[in-house]
Amino acid sequence: MTELAVVAWPVAPITTERLVLRESEARDRAAFIELLASPDVHTYLGGPQARDELERSVPETPGRRPGHFVIELDGAMIGTVEVSRREAERRGNVRPDAGEAELSYLFLPEAWGRGYAAEACAAALDWFADALPGVPVVLYTQTANARSMRLAAKLGFTEVQRFEKWDAEQWMGEWSPVTPPA
Repeated sequence: MTELAVVAWPVAPITTERLVLRESEARDRAAFIELLASPDVHTYLGGPQARDELERSVPETPGRRPGHFVIELDGAMIGTVEVSRREAERRGNVRPDAGEAELSYLFLPEAWGRGYAAEACAAALDWFADALPGVPVVLYTQTANARSMRLAAKLGFTEVQRFEKWDAEQWMGEWSPVTPPA
């Protein structure tokens, strides 16, 4: 897969109907720590990280890398979404050369249930399809995570496989951008 590093970064903020997807700033640090320390956010992600360790280890401006967006609502960070290169050695690549990307997202619990995840992820996928046309995107979630399973379906991911990992059934879906006929 073409590296995300070749994509001009940071990109101009992406504006949706209600949200702004933008590069991380120092003012986002507290919300990053909250995301990573939240037991609710990490129910299906192996559990939260220790807040005191996060206070020591999270950089002044966290999450600054190509494909990683802060999701802002009314001037405040409510989550993150990332489309990043998937490493070849990780289980479940859809291409033998690992020529795909992976969509991941985290939202603060107070932002759940309002459609922000679908709006932000759709905008990130549209950006990615324009930046690296034709590259498929995968998404992983536990089958027990009903919210993520619904989001995957809403975004147009189709099941590729299920497997056991971390003592739970995992679901892998693939999203391929639709290229209009020439």
